[in-house]
Amino acid sequence: MKIIRFVIMLVALATVCDNTYAQKGKLPDTKKIKGPTRFRSLNYLYAISGKYTIAGIHNREPNAHPARWTDTVKVATGKFPGFWSGDFLFQKENIANRQTMINEAAVQWKKGAVVNIMWHACSPALEQPCGWDKNGVLSKLSDAQWKELLTDGTAINSRWKVMMDEIAIYLDQLKQKGVEVLFRPLHEMNQGVFWWGGRPGPEGTRKLYQLTHDYLTRTKKLNNLIWVWDIQDFKTLAADADAYNPGAAYWDVAALDIYDDKSGFSQEKYDIMVKVAAGKPIAVGECQKYPSSAILAKQPKWTFFMGWSELVFEHNKVAEIKALIEAENVVSLDEMSGW
Repeated sequence: MKIIRFVIMLVALATVCDNTYAQKGKLPDTKKIKGPTRFRSLNYLYAISGKYTIAGIHNREPNAHPARWTDTVKVATGKFPGFWSGDFLFQKENIANRQTMINEAAVQWKKGAVVNIMWHACSPALEQPCGWDKNGVLSKLSDAQWKELLTDGTAINSRWKVMMDEIAIYLDQLKQKGVEVLFRPLHEMNQGVFWWGGRPGPEGTRKLYQLTHDYLTRTKKLNNLIWVWDIQDFKTLAADADAYNPGAAYWDVAALDIYDDKSGFSQEKYDIMVKVAAGKPIAVGECQKYPSSAILAKQPKWTFFMGWSELVFEHNKVAEIKALIEAENVVSLDEMSGW
């Protein structure tokens, strides 16, 4: 009787393993992926949309250790996330280590991860390097300064282009190595705490996004950038998704930063992003509380989620993170076959 029970248990276990393999076996091969764009990683997002979501985490300061939080996830769960993110940043020491961050981006791409880079930029009306204060990233531009920023040939406009030239050097390095970059500048456009944000309408933040896009793609010829347009989950989200939208020609992925944990991953937020994306991939650009696999099953078009570094471990139990990254509808790096 014990032998029969043991055999039954083995058969049951084998069935679970076979089902797991079959489920995960539906993941597209990243090396053979085809789709509507010229980018392999973007086509991968299209292919998994509605089925799977890539697990991700951002690697904030310091740029001297640009895989710190990615490695922390591996230690905690036994798996690397399939989505790596870095930042050009704004402090003296982190600007000095931009090359280290870019080198890590190339390493992550070679490992098969989706690569994301953002840019907390200093104000072009003030000094660089800068701090996380009212003289730096959290500073304000007057309406006159904003108009100058958007006017070609003015001092502030020229300074912004110089700053873009500085990061373009590094993005071009990745271009030469064949690294595709999900580029997410001017993030949380509807967030007024940043010097670039909180200006709705055609002459607002979205116009700066358009200017930035055109300069880096046309003038600097960075054809390895996949543009991520990003807003935050304020109560005005439905209106913001229109007021801050730079236009479909200017972005490839629509991302929502979810920090209002009271409303969380509500169906309303999801529906707004699905509608505004109009068939393009959507993603959770930032979060502190990870979604559950059950939420992702109900909202399957989130193509990736990016937890914010240390906040992930402050707002989620390690057991929850482990369960999520092991879920059938969540993709970790070991399940991606490289580019």
